[in-house]
Amino acid sequence: MSYRFFVNGDPVEVEVPGMRRLLDVLREDLALTGTKEGCGEGECGACSVLLDGAVVDACLVPVCQVDGTNIRTVEGFGTEEQLNDLQAAFLETGGAQCGICTPGMLMAAEAFLATGGPPSDDAIREAIAGNLCRCTGYTKIVEAIAQAAARRRATGVHPD
Repeated sequence: MSYRFFVNGDPVEVEVPGMRRLLDVLREDLALTGTKEGCGEGECGACSVLLDGAVVDACLVPVCQVDGTNIRTVEGFGTEEQLNDLQAAFLETGGAQCGICTPGMLMAAEAFLATGGPPSDDAIREAIAGNLCRCTGYTKIVEAIAQAAARRRATGVHPD
C-alpha cells in the first residue's frame, strides 16, 4: 500500500506494509538515520519524532497512521554548518552526550518550547520525562532547554 506524508516539510510517498513501523520507514526507506532506535518498545524515547507537532515514539507508530500528516525529525532542525538554537544550546551546555538519546531529547524539547511553557526546571523535566539518558544525567540537558527558551523569549523569534 502507498502512504503519503510530509517529512521535514518535504512530501514523501512510500510503498510499504501499513503496519511497518514509522521508525523503520524513516531510517531504512527514507535514509533519515538521525532518529535512533533504543528499546523498540516506546520506553526510552530515543526514536521520538514530531507528528503534527506532538511528540511520538516512532517505534510504536505504524506508517498507516501517518498518511497525510507532517513528521519532523532531527534532520529537520539546523544543518551541520548552521545549527538551530536548540542544537546550539545542547552543544554549549554539554547537553549533547553519546548521541543515542540526543535526537529524541531535541524533539521533546522542541515540542515543549513550541508550547511556550514556563522554562522552569520542573516543567522541562516533565516535558522530557519520556526520554531516557544513560550517560551523565539530565542537568545539562535541562540547562540547554532553558537556555534555548530564554533566547527565544529574548528575541521573540522562533528559528524554524
